[in-house]
Amino acid sequence: MTAEQFLSSMAAQAVEALYGVKADPSTLQVSVTRKDFEGDYTLVVFPLLRISRQAPAVTAQAIGEWLTANCPEVSGFNAVQGFLNISLSNVYWRETLQDVTADASFGTLPSTGRRIMVEFSSPNTNKPLHPGHIRNNLLGSSVSDLLKAAGNEVIKATLVNDRGVHICKSMYAWEKLFDGATPESTGIKGDHLVGDCYVAYAKLEKEHPEVIDDVHRMLVKWEEGDPAVRALWEKMNGWVFDGFDQTYKALGISFDRTYYEHDTYLLGKELVQKGLDSGVFVRDPDGSVWCDLTADGLDRKLLLRSDGTSVYMTQDLGTAERRFAEYALDSHIYVVGNEQDYHFKVLKLVLSKLGFGWADQIYHLSYGMVELPEGKMKSREGTVVDADDLIEKMYQEARATSEASGKLDGIPEEEKDRLYRMIGLGALKYFILKVDPKKTMLFDPKESIDFNGNTGPFIQYTHARICSILRKASESGLDAAVADESVLSPKEVRLVKLIASYPQKVAEAAEALSPAVLANFSYDLAKEFNQYYHETPVLKEQDATTLAMRLSLLGTIARTLRSAMGILGIELPERM
Repeated sequence: MTAEQFLSSMAAQAVEALYGVKADPSTLQVSVTRKDFEGDYTLVVFPLLRISRQAPAVTAQAIGEWLTANCPEVSGFNAVQGFLNISLSNVYWRETLQDVTADASFGTLPSTGRRIMVEFSSPNTNKPLHPGHIRNNLLGSSVSDLLKAAGNEVIKATLVNDRGVHICKSMYAWEKLFDGATPESTGIKGDHLVGDCYVAYAKLEKEHPEVIDDVHRMLVKWEEGDPAVRALWEKMNGWVFDGFDQTYKALGISFDRTYYEHDTYLLGKELVQKGLDSGVFVRDPDGSVWCDLTADGLDRKLLLRSDGTSVYMTQDLGTAERRFAEYALDSHIYVVGNEQDYHFKVLKLVLSKLGFGWADQIYHLSYGMVELPEGKMKSREGTVVDADDLIEKMYQEARATSEASGKLDGIPEEEKDRLYRMIGLGALKYFILKVDPKKTMLFDPKESIDFNGNTGPFIQYTHARICSILRKASESGLDAAVADESVLSPKEVRLVKLIASYPQKVAEAAEALSPAVLANFSYDLAKEFNQYYHETPVLKEQDATTLAMRLSLLGTIARTLRSAMGILGIELPERM
């Protein structure tokens, strides 16, 4: 039970005792007191005036007096017009720490019974993953884990865009310009080699625009099942998949279900035919198929080209229909950059026109682009800093910063290497996830590694510091426990308050689909601990009860940080 729920329950008892009317606790409004007022939580009294039939200040005063007289967890109150600011006692916060310490599932919310699919990553097989893909993957994975922690059944899905004009461009360039090169013969990672083909094609088309006709003919042959075109497609996609798998493994990304566009585009074509039969779509004289959305304030949307080949929208229609049919989803979240906002407006509208009632259960988690200090990136011009390079850069930055700080002195080289990767990835993930998804962001590798700012390494170091204290306590035979006679200092109460708010932060972050809420909660908790530890002795404490309580508090802080950062996909080391 949260503090808000506890006070709502007690306030309901006060109303019944004072006015003889039962009030539903869930209807009472209790929230954290504003910083400029004294108190921990505030009860809004105005809705209770129809019961009390008294002035707001009189009603607030009466409820406050009843609470202090009948509830030992309430230490005081002050009434400001129709707002009752309530202070909770040391007893309450001690009991809260006891409860949280004993709750192994603390931070995991009750089951909602809802099933949600989250689609993310969804790369094209014509180039390696780049920093934009990294933000997509980190958002998709952490939002999935957030929704799980909030009590939902979650299916992490990806749709691999493994066919289409863009894929044929890489295939065409490989045939014409790369003289049979393979990842084995060149020593180039498969997705990088195919990406080189895509860049080479862009240069070729710039000099010889007519080659696009050859590419379109190749796409038609692919859709007709031409053996030679299909064999080349399978070979080059195989190279890319191997490359993707290495990058996903490095980032700690996994999926429950993988869809491939070559399977789903035909489903979309079936829906297009149904739309034609029902009059929802129209066929133009050149044979292309469209959905007219001008009456809805949009434009005409192409669904099939004049040569019968499909577009992105075609396969998205088919994929959505299959997923809702397969999984009986309550919601489907697409994690896709904000340049596709219009696409998803159209997708929902077209599905609705086709008669699918679940179209409104589709949600586009639109996020801003990632830029590096070097500037914007364009894949077809070959100016992209790819994901593998950035991951390696983060490892090198973590190594250089750690060596300069001396924080890992005395640790064996093999463990150092593992820590460099953990710190580098923690810095990368945290720096990206602490930013609201909707915002475009500038990612600076050097800034992200700082051990003293709002960064992943700062939180990792805080956790390692706590583990070191607990390790020393264990080696000295000291126990951790919160006894009934434990007394918490104001700084310890602040820490317990922060910890106790964790389940609400999980709910808030899941509701907003924003891992940034948990990232910044973790930073606040780590920062509050560091201030506390700077001023408060732990292992030097002479009173056994207080020492045991402080060790228990530290263990609970570490566990809460592991839980919150784990949802973000960030490991916290025990030594650092």
